Amino acid sequence: MSDMTTDTKMNFDTDVSRLLDIVANALYTNRDVFLRELISNAADACDRLRYEALKNPDLTKGDTDFKIHIKADTDANTLTITDNGIGMDKDDLVNNLGTIARSGTAAIMEKMKETGGDMNLIGQFGVGFYACFMIADTVDVVSRKAGDNQTWVWTSDGKTGFEVHEATDELAKSLPSNRGTAIIIHLKSGAYDFQLDDKLKQVILTYSDHINVPVYVGADEEPVNTASALWMRPKSEVSEEQYKEFYHHIGQVFDEPLMTSHWKAEGKIEFSSLLFVPSMRPWDLYDPSRQHVVKLYVKRVFITDNLKNLVYPWLRFLRGVIDSEDLPLNISREMLQMNPVIDTIRRSVTKRILSDINKLSENDPAAFETLWHQFGMVIKEGLYDAIEHREEIFKICRFHCSESDKLVSLDEYIENMKDDQRSIYYMAGDNLETLKNSPQLEGFKSRGLNVILMTDTVDNFWLQNVMEYKGKFFQSITKGAIDLSRYDKKEEQAEENETEKPEDKETDGAVDTLLAFFKETLKDHVHDVQVSSRLTDSPVCLIAPDSAVDMHMESVLKIQQKYEHQTKPVLEVNKDHALIKKLAAIGESDLTKETAWLLLDQARIIQGQSVPDPAAFARRMSAVMEKGLIS
Repeated sequence: MSDMTTDTKMNFDTDVSRLLDIVANALYTNRDVFLRELISNAADACDRLRYEALKNPDLTKGDTDFKIHIKADTDANTLTITDNGIGMDKDDLVNNLGTIARSGTAAIMEKMKETGGDMNLIGQFGVGFYACFMIADTVDVVSRKAGDNQTWVWTSDGKTGFEVHEATDELAKSLPSNRGTAIIIHLKSGAYDFQLDDKLKQVILTYSDHINVPVYVGADEEPVNTASALWMRPKSEVSEEQYKEFYHHIGQVFDEPLMTSHWKAEGKIEFSSLLFVPSMRPWDLYDPSRQHVVKLYVKRVFITDNLKNLVYPWLRFLRGVIDSEDLPLNISREMLQMNPVIDTIRRSVTKRILSDINKLSENDPAAFETLWHQFGMVIKEGLYDAIEHREEIFKICRFHCSESDKLVSLDEYIENMKDDQRSIYYMAGDNLETLKNSPQLEGFKSRGLNVILMTDTVDNFWLQNVMEYKGKFFQSITKGAIDLSRYDKKEEQAEENETEKPEDKETDGAVDTLLAFFKETLKDHVHDVQVSSRLTDSPVCLIAPDSAVDMHMESVLKIQQKYEHQTKPVLEVNKDHALIKKLAAIGESDLTKETAWLLLDQARIIQGQSVPDPAAFARRMSAVMEKGLIS
């Protein structure tokens, strides 16, 4: 607790003032939501004190029944929401109520601007408390932290700033016990309907029936809500609306859940679980430091929402609750990290979630496709992070491919493979359209061979650890020699052999000489120059040698500064291309040498690489065009 006892007056900065103006005015039609936010905060305060009291029972001595009270005073024109939770000291009030959102007010303002002040953004940025300014002229937050002997009050009109000072005896009486928080809202003239008990009860039943703390209104002796943990109820007793409201409460979000997974695990380890997959991707989903948003309870007592190994990192988008029957209530967070029960829960939860996602793909393809587009890239992290779940992950993985506009599973890919196809062909890159137009794909397309197009960075990493799927090996089409001639129809091959003329052999010999000349000319920049079976329309392309990593993987590693070696690529040449035949006929010459460099730079550009010497490239291009125009 702070040693300061003098008043603290602080101004909101410009962004905060603008944001509060949006909350208080532009979002006025959604004003019922303020009560939900305040009740949720009060319930969280009670949950946190439950946990702290496990270590220090004196914190709740004489007052162990947690509750929330809402009372209107028509004479004073106020609405007061009180709880006997953990409370706040002076520093807490300044830090929690004086600063809006960890992500920064500028980021919130930008988002608000993009969506025209969308109320759905409130909870995502931790500004739910400030929704009370939709109905308030001023707000007083009176609070005493459990175990302290000083009561403080935070006061603000939501415009100019706020004050924090020690509470008077009269204000301190608004607290329900020797701890907790009372939020006193001085109502605006147009918000008098919130002094009606029936109105308050209607909002509570709509938004907060799932809260695991009893909520009382006025002088009623019975709570308005059911005050039972939603996750402990049978699924048959929970409505879709209740699930949605609980999702909004537990995740502090306003989108709709894309998938709800509610079950009770029984056996050696028992736990109840209610987990949700969001329909909106969290803004920090790809931040390596992001944690999951799954709360751990033990016998309905909140323990922590920051247990790293409760959920795999690649399921960090999950929100919800896991309630264990097999963990001791007084266990510390440090001991939890090493408890084998947690590992068992994690395995069970992972299997259930992957199974439910797979069922979603079968029963609601549109919802599944949304899920995959939002979270597929992080789910694929599990292919190298969780070997024991790899088979289940592969079942739900979907990929773009060259022969279809829709996403396909690996099982669908294998089912439609050529009879004599032994490999799962793939190509990795950054852009789907670029991959579809890659020269390396030409030979596969012409033979009706489907190629999976990997566009997520994570694909480059799991492919280094996963060699095969159901007996079919993954093979990059931009690495090593691939003989596609075996996919040609035997009748066509026989016909080609029968019609082969002596001059064709001469042409092939000239091409072999040309390739040797190319190799000598470009020897400092290429590993080899060879005839390609991949190409049908383009004259050249680049591939990685058999012994090297895939070219796209190498570029990814270089960006991440994990790879310093420079692999020389193989330049593959289409011997049937008119340009190659013309150069073979010309033979060794300055023009052929300049064209060899141009073709290498062309292959680099198509591969998405930069040209090492743009000036030389431009000079050669001009010279070749000049010769072509003059001749």
